[in-house]
Amino acid sequence: MAGMKALSLDQILDHPTVKAVVEDASFELRQRRAFVPPVCPVFSNPYTVLEETDRYRFSIDPEARRRLPGIIANTVQTVKGPAELGPGAVESYARRRNIGIVFSGGPAPGGHNVIAGLFDAAKGVNPENRLFGFLVGPDGVVENECIEITRELVDRYRNLGGFTMIKTGRAKIDSRQKVELSKATCRRLNLDALVIVGGDDSNTNAAFLAQEMLADGIQVIGVPKTIDGDIQVCDDEGQVLCAVSFGFHTAARAFANAVAGLANDASSDIKYYHVCKVMGRVASHLALEVALQAHPNMTVIGEDLVDFVDEERLEKAGRENRIDYTAFGMTLRHLSRLICEGIVQRAAAGKNYGIIVIPEGVLEFINEVEVFIMKLNTIIAEYNRTHDRDFHSAFPSLQGKLEYLHRLAQRSRDDSAFRLWNTRDEDLFNDLPEFFQEGLLTERDSHGNFQFSQIHTERVLMGLVQDYLNILKEKGLYKIGIDAAYFRKALAAAGLDPERFGPALFQNYGKERFLLAKAAIISSKTLRQELERAGLIGAEEKLPEVIDKIYKKTVPSFKVQEHFYGYDGRGHDPTKFDCTYTYNLGLTAFSLIANGATGQMAAIRNLEREFAAWEPIGIPIAPLMHLEERKGKLALVIEKALVDVNSVAMQVFKAHAGRWLAAGEGEDCYRRPGPIRFTGEGEEDRPLTLQLNAIAAPAE
Repeated sequence: MAGMKALSLDQILDHPTVKAVVEDASFELRQRRAFVPPVCPVFSNPYTVLEETDRYRFSIDPEARRRLPGIIANTVQTVKGPAELGPGAVESYARRRNIGIVFSGGPAPGGHNVIAGLFDAAKGVNPENRLFGFLVGPDGVVENECIEITRELVDRYRNLGGFTMIKTGRAKIDSRQKVELSKATCRRLNLDALVIVGGDDSNTNAAFLAQEMLADGIQVIGVPKTIDGDIQVCDDEGQVLCAVSFGFHTAARAFANAVAGLANDASSDIKYYHVCKVMGRVASHLALEVALQAHPNMTVIGEDLVDFVDEERLEKAGRENRIDYTAFGMTLRHLSRLICEGIVQRAAAGKNYGIIVIPEGVLEFINEVEVFIMKLNTIIAEYNRTHDRDFHSAFPSLQGKLEYLHRLAQRSRDDSAFRLWNTRDEDLFNDLPEFFQEGLLTERDSHGNFQFSQIHTERVLMGLVQDYLNILKEKGLYKIGIDAAYFRKALAAAGLDPERFGPALFQNYGKERFLLAKAAIISSKTLRQELERAGLIGAEEKLPEVIDKIYKKTVPSFKVQEHFYGYDGRGHDPTKFDCTYTYNLGLTAFSLIANGATGQMAAIRNLEREFAAWEPIGIPIAPLMHLEERKGKLALVIEKALVDVNSVAMQVFKAHAGRWLAAGEGEDCYRRPGPIRFTGEGEEDRPLTLQLNAIAAPAE
C-alpha cells in the first residue's frame, strides 16, 4: 500500500506491539496470577488446632463400621486459632513433613488453588516441608510417578483453571495390589500425608486408603470436587456442613453466559429453538443454577419429575374402574408434550423461538428409561462376571448386542424364573430409535455408571417433540400468532379491508393482540375454502398476495439447534468465589494434616453466607458412606446429593417458570449474567442457589 514502510519479517516480529499480541500471558492472566485470595480469619493465626464437636449426627452403615473400624468413630472437627500453643504442640505442628497430592476424576475450576493453599500453608509453617504432586491421577500414586511442587510452579498456576499442573485421571486404587503399590510409593517418598482431590468416588477411595494406611502412620485427607454440585454434606438433622463442591459456581456461570448469548441470537433471528444440555449425570444442580442465572424459557429439573402424577390418566382409569400404574411417574412421551405446550403457547404469542435447558442426566428420572438402564447395567455386569470377554468387546456392533438381548428374551419364554429381560422389554426396546438404543447400550464408565453425556438426550426429546408438534399442526392447534396491528397495516397497504378479512381468517379477531388462524386453516386449500365461504373471493379468483403472505407467517417451522455444555465449563478459569473457596480448602487440608487428622474431608461450612462467616472444618468420610449398587454389586459409596424440590431456590424457580416462558405479550425475560470477570467490581460472591437457600438457613 502506498505510503507504508517496507518492514522485514525480523523487524515485524521484534516490534513491541507484535510481542504484546503474541505473548502467552495476557493482561487477564497476569491479573489472575497476582490475585491473593482472602483467607478465613482463623488462618491469620500462626498455628491452628482442631476442636471436635458432637453437634452433628450421622447414621452409620453397619458395612462401613465393619470395613472402616479405624476411622468410623471420627467426628466433625472445627479448625480453631488458639491464642498460643505449648512448646511441644508448636514443635509437633511445625515439624518437617512430606505431603503428596493427587487429582482424581474430571477437572473442576479451582484445583490449582487447592495446591497453592496447601503449599503456602506448609511452607509458611516450615520451609523444609515438601509437597509432591502425583501425575495423571491415582495411577501416579500406584506407579510412583510424581514431581516435587515448587513455588515457581505454584505461582505459574495460581487462580487458573484446569488440572494442568499435575494432570488428572479416572483410575481407582481399588484392589489389594494397587493398595500395596500405593503404600510402597508413600513409604519410598517418606510421605506423612496424602491429599486426594476428587468427587464422591474419590473421597470414598480416600476413606479406604486412610484405613489401609493407619498402620503406616500415613494420613489421608479428601477434598470435595465436582462441577455437578452433587457433593453436599448434611447430617441426619439436615444441618449443612458442605453446601457445594468446588468448581460448580464457575461451570454454572460459564454455561449461563453461553446460554445468554444464545438467547440474544434466538430473539434476534427469531427462528430457532436452542436446546442446551448441561452437565449433571445424576443431579440437576447445574440446570437449576443456569435457569436462575439466565432465565431460559423452559428448564427441565430431573428431580421435579420423580413424583409426577398424570391426573388425566388417573381420572380416565377411575371412570373405567381400574388402576393405571403408568400414571405415576414421568414418561418420555409426557415430558415431550409438556415441552410442546410451552412451544405452542409461545408460538401463539408470535414467538417461534426460544431457549430450552435440560440436565444431562434427565433420563435417569424417566421411569421407562430408568428401568432399561437398571436392567442393561445388570445384564452387562453379569456378562462380564461370567465370561472371559468384556460385553462391549464381545459385541462391538449394535446388531450383535441386540441379538444377545433377543436370546435373553427367548430364554424368558422357556424359563419362567428368568425375568431380567423378557419379550415385553424387547418389544419396547425395539420401538426406540436406533441411536437411542445404541446410547443405552454404550460402554459404562470406570465406576460402572451409565454415561449420560454419551447419549443425545436432547435429540431423543426433540424427536418426540417434533412428532407431536406435527400432529398439532395437522389439527390446526400449533400456529404462530400474527400481531393485529401488522395485519391491519398490511391489508390497508394492499387496499383490502382488515375488518372484512379478519373474522374469516382468525379465531380471535378483535379480542387479542396476537391473532390465531382458525383451526380449520391448515393449508392453502383450506385457506381458500374459508375465504370463499365468507364470500371474500370467488372460485376462480386468485388468492390475494398479502393474504397468502400472512397465512404463511402463521405456519410454524420448528427448527432446533442443539448444544452441550460440559467440558468447556469444567476447564474454565475459576470465579473469585471458587478461587477463594479452593485456596481455603488447601489451607484447611494442611491444618487437618498438621493436627494429626486422617479419613477426613476438608470443607468450608457456611458457604451460603458472607465470607466472614466461612468456617473451615474436617468432615468424617466414613459415616457418610452407605451401600449402593455399582457394576451389579453392592459397594460402599458417598451418596450423591440431588436437588431438593422443596428448597427455596426451587420454589423461586417454579414461581417464575411461567413468567420466564414469556408466552404472551411483551419481551422475553432473558437475564444477562455476563462473563466471568476477574478484574473490576460487581462479581457475585457465591452461587445464586446458595444465596436463595440461605434465606431459610437457621440463624447461628
